[in-house]
Amino acid sequence: MDATNIPTANAMRRALRRARDGVALDATEAAVLLRARGEDLRDLCASAARVRDAGLEAAGRPGVITYSRSVFIPLTRLCRDKCHYCTFVTVPGKLRRAGHGMFMSPDEVLEVARRGAELGCKEALITLGDKPEDRWPEAREWLDAHGYDDTIAYVRAMSIRILEETGLLPHLNPGVLSWTDFQRLKPVSASMGMMLETTATRLWSEPGGPHHGSPDKEPAVRLRVLEDAGRSSVPFTSGLLIGIGETYEERAESLFALRRVSRAYHGIQELILQNFRAKPDTAMRGMPDAELDELVATVAVARHIMGPSACLQAPPNLVDGEYGRLIGAGVDDWGGVSPLTPDHVNPERPWPQIDRLAEQSAAAGFELRERLAVYPEYVRHGEPWLDPRVLPHVRALADPETGLARPDAVVTGHPWQEPEDLPDSYGRTDLHTAIDTEGRTGDRRADFEDVYGDWEVLREQAAAVPGPAGAPERLDGDVRAALAVAADDPEKLTDEQALALFHADGPALDALCRIADAVRRDAVGDEVTYCVTRNINFTNVCYTGCRFCAFAQRRTDADAYSLSLDQVADRAAQAWEVGATEVCMQGGIHPDLPGTAYFDIARAVKERVPGIHVHAFSPMEVVNGATRTGLSIRDWLQRAKESGLDTIPGTAAEILDDEVRWVLTKGKLPAATWVEVVTTAHELGIRSSSTMMYGHVDTPAHWLGHLRLLAGIQQRTGGFTEFVTLPFIHTNAPVYLAGIARPGPTARDNRAVVAMARLLLHPHIRNIQTSWVKLGAEGAAEMLRSGANDLGGTLMEETISRMAGSAYGSYKSVRELQAIAEAVGRPHRQRTTTYGEVPAERLAAALASDGHLPALLPLVD
Repeated sequence: MDATNIPTANAMRRALRRARDGVALDATEAAVLLRARGEDLRDLCASAARVRDAGLEAAGRPGVITYSRSVFIPLTRLCRDKCHYCTFVTVPGKLRRAGHGMFMSPDEVLEVARRGAELGCKEALITLGDKPEDRWPEAREWLDAHGYDDTIAYVRAMSIRILEETGLLPHLNPGVLSWTDFQRLKPVSASMGMMLETTATRLWSEPGGPHHGSPDKEPAVRLRVLEDAGRSSVPFTSGLLIGIGETYEERAESLFALRRVSRAYHGIQELILQNFRAKPDTAMRGMPDAELDELVATVAVARHIMGPSACLQAPPNLVDGEYGRLIGAGVDDWGGVSPLTPDHVNPERPWPQIDRLAEQSAAAGFELRERLAVYPEYVRHGEPWLDPRVLPHVRALADPETGLARPDAVVTGHPWQEPEDLPDSYGRTDLHTAIDTEGRTGDRRADFEDVYGDWEVLREQAAAVPGPAGAPERLDGDVRAALAVAADDPEKLTDEQALALFHADGPALDALCRIADAVRRDAVGDEVTYCVTRNINFTNVCYTGCRFCAFAQRRTDADAYSLSLDQVADRAAQAWEVGATEVCMQGGIHPDLPGTAYFDIARAVKERVPGIHVHAFSPMEVVNGATRTGLSIRDWLQRAKESGLDTIPGTAAEILDDEVRWVLTKGKLPAATWVEVVTTAHELGIRSSSTMMYGHVDTPAHWLGHLRLLAGIQQRTGGFTEFVTLPFIHTNAPVYLAGIARPGPTARDNRAVVAMARLLLHPHIRNIQTSWVKLGAEGAAEMLRSGANDLGGTLMEETISRMAGSAYGSYKSVRELQAIAEAVGRPHRQRTTTYGEVPAERLAAALASDGHLPALLPLVD
């Protein structure tokens, strides 16, 4: 540790007083307290212990310290990283010489798990190196030979077998995971984990540092993993490894980074504070061990920083029996302790006997109780923290009152299975019509304060997004110059010129819209197109936590519903009868929805109405289906296409900038994953629309980046059929109700966005669609004068925008859409989803019915 910057006695006294008084510490004070020794350290520990005791009292388990009876399964000891203190990782040659495979075989894994179950263990701690196939050809060959696409696929497969054949609950430590990896593994695990270790970037970036040469140890990467775990509602274990060369200031910064993530998502179930122990045959074998006082002070400071509700753990096998000092510093958990397997990361340090641990805990005044791999708070909460496929396995072992392990629980396997069908029809299935007559039951869902994350942290996050002050200083002159370029050749607009035009107002805005309208005329002519379509939202049950969405409900909320396959097919048939050429089908990410349900939905519609175009499943739904089935995105889309899917909506885009996305949504897919889904779809011949939702916490710079990204994708794939502008509807949006988002875009914003979309996407995306649902007939007409050429669809039912507070109804007749075109003096034409010509029979049916369901047509029950 850095011996410089020794705090003064006054600084120590002040920090200790603030800790005693329960005042929030800052990073400087925390760094001071990390240096506490002697009487100062005893003072610090006493106040930390009081904080811990208050938390245990509030949690309903006063005087209880917990542990998990576990088995340690080192699935593979190969890794692409080169940490300078690690003896867990090895190389293929050593594994071969020892007679081991590159991975533990399924039989080896299950043998350990079964023996653990016989001894009463309830947790299978699966630990492995990061992405070994990226470094070692032998790892790639083993996975290929055994039929696994990657290491994560093998982890998933073995987790399922452990659940089914032994009853142990998998706690997964596969290292750095992507957002998509979390979706793949959450349905097969009770919890996951990854040590942050440190936020000191220099220990990774500088030669000779303990993490130099290890791509997965970059602090920014590891913090992103913690955030993705929170966004995915995964109970997650993290922590610090102290004494690897970090300064006290860096250690304090690491603790505050963990607190920020914990506050934002409430998903860090425990923090492990682990002291460095030098090991032979490593590059850091000469480094001194972290002293016990270092660990004790770190535990105490962590307790003050993380607060009473945090669960803090120190590995009991690394402290030479000094359990009392750690309890006195504020720990409330001893972690996983195995009666069977060694600590493969610290094999020279055997686990203490559980009876010995109980005696030492009792000597400090605490009762030792067994918990599960997932902490009690998450067990009691259930959804969304525990996937419905895993929840029965957890409940088989948990005390429903305390959430701790049930002492009399029989550890035995239970079936793990995806539901085979859509959930049964239930709830407010008439919401598609009742929303216009009766409205929604309340302005927010019942779990408003929990499902979206911490609103106060979100306000801080939103404040960090650059505001609209980025308008060019010489706006008038910049706009005039930019208008000249736009009129001559919009493809030559620079980013600076485009930003100037996004800020245009008054006569300059009028000029911009005239130029965009002229570009529209040259690109697609004067026809205003529309589609006779029906929206079918097959469920609104969703726990993703999109903060702009007022459609999603908990399964128990008054406005929640799900449709059956027959009901979906019935609605498609009704639409066909009144002239529809398309059904647009999207739904919430229902926890009980099997990944194959999307195939069933498309197939059911095609079987009932073979001629109708199935435009369905947003990129978020595609990822959900792929991760639940274990298929790749490409394979899932191919299966969906074979089942009847024709095109996909390019929704779930919002703003394709994660800085904004993580304010708008807690758990939706990152921008890069959205791009992966739509480009893969295009490569398979599945075209899509593209969209942008704007007017919330975004700025013109974000609009520009979004449109440039879409134009680039279109240049590569040619797969977008149109671009759809989606003004943010604020009225019932949670992010607005929480006081974070502005109340939607202004009329000026709408005109500028449509005009700039026409210019920046020219000539790659020819069709620009405006939304009558969000803007009304007059607003849509104004957009037709500003560069748009398409009105979207009749919809027949529209629930998502109406739930958000749109005042413009849930359907438009054919004549009403034609009237909007006529109001701006333009001809109109009914189109197909891909902007082709509509068969005469469909045209006649649409005109005969005027494109909407007759009033006497019975509602689907």
